[in-house]
Amino acid sequence: MSEEPAAYFDDIRLGEEYVSPGRTVTEADIVIFAGLSGDYNVLHTDAEHMKASLFGERIAHGLLGLSIQQGLLDRVVPGQAVGPLASVKWKFKGPIKIGDTIHVEARVSAKKDGERPESGVVTVERRVVNQRGEVVQEGETDHVVARRPT
Repeated sequence: MSEEPAAYFDDIRLGEEYVSPGRTVTEADIVIFAGLSGDYNVLHTDAEHMKASLFGERIAHGLLGLSIQQGLLDRVVPGQAVGPLASVKWKFKGPIKIGDTIHVEARVSAKKDGERPESGVVTVERRVVNQRGEVVQEGETDHVVARRPT
């Protein structure tokens, strides 16, 4: 989380880009997420079954990847410039495997007035990229962001 003061809607620039640090996804991450979510699908929990699968091994939950990318991006967005999520449009393009190191590449793609005069909506395009340069997840998120007080 950034130590900078919070940025307002007016401070966020269209086209602004962010790249997060990497994070390696571990077996422990998958086991903990399975317990937290209740999703014990064999894709994530049965190593023997998955050896014969399309992926050849267990893969991370798609929503685990989505959650990790949010945390990674929160580490680099200055001053928590982007406010709470208003909507998410997301695609799961490839597997995240145990041992993959992922990072997030993001860009502010749109800004528009909010429903209330004291806020605006910022759209951020995001890509989750693994250590091989493959985009494994991508999408866009809309955030409600406060305008600078007058």
